[in-house]
Amino acid sequence: MNLKVGAHVSISGSRASNDPETPPYGNIANAVFRQKQFGGNCGQIFTHSPQVWQDPNIGDEEAELFREGTERDMEGPWVIHTSYLVNLCTPKEGLREKSLDSMQKEVDAAEKLGVPYVNVHLGAHTGAGVEGGLDNAASVIDDVDVPDGVTILVESDAGAGTKLGGEFEHLAGVIDRTDTDIDVCVDTAHAFAAGYDLSTPEAVDQTVAEFDDVVGLEHLEYIHLNDSKHACGTHKDEHAHIGEGHIGEAGMRRILNHPALGDVPLALETPTENGKSFAWNIERVRELRAD
Repeated sequence: MNLKVGAHVSISGSRASNDPETPPYGNIANAVFRQKQFGGNCGQIFTHSPQVWQDPNIGDEEAELFREGTERDMEGPWVIHTSYLVNLCTPKEGLREKSLDSMQKEVDAAEKLGVPYVNVHLGAHTGAGVEGGLDNAASVIDDVDVPDGVTILVESDAGAGTKLGGEFEHLAGVIDRTDTDIDVCVDTAHAFAAGYDLSTPEAVDQTVAEFDDVVGLEHLEYIHLNDSKHACGTHKDEHAHIGEGHIGEAGMRRILNHPALGDVPLALETPTENGKSFAWNIERVRELRAD
């Protein structure tokens, strides 16, 4: 099993060193350099601030630098995470159109950068109901003109309020409703918060088997690997360092060594706190995989 692991890294900021070969301020190729610094060989980026409606603004030269750096230094694939404002499930026409426009620009950016995946949360149905929300999500996805070589991934959610994606059935429901070939990203902290136990080897095996039965492991293209600061089933989305949350070391070790998951790329969204950064968490992943 080839371990592909990295972090969600920033694309902005100043040079990370005085090395003239590192990308300049504001260049998306910064992400490749930062990923190397953390010890990652794949990972995730935003193309802009996720808190606002904003278009990716990627020049041809920086896109070429990003592609060249990726080919040179990365072993696994990048994934672009869409804006947090995108809501595929919404019944509100204005928000639907903004979400569709944002999705289109993200998949186009992915094509320009040579990134194979665009990851998106389903969002909240806000009164449309589960079935209505899933219908809405599928409709938006089918209205996106997805370039060849790019795949939309719908992400599992912690399931608070009217947000969808907390149940594997929601992910399967969108796949079944779309005419577009889409796949899935499972966030371990989200799944755990939504009620899927991952804290013991036996629980991991049961959850993986349930995912395979409901969604199909052939649709699992990426994992957001995060521990959880809150207990299973609380619907509280707060990430912890690998092996130091409620999923814990035993659960993380089994996830990392489960034969059905070994080749799935991993992007960490772990916190930077208590003197521990992405570098510490990536090294911890490698230690647990080697055990």
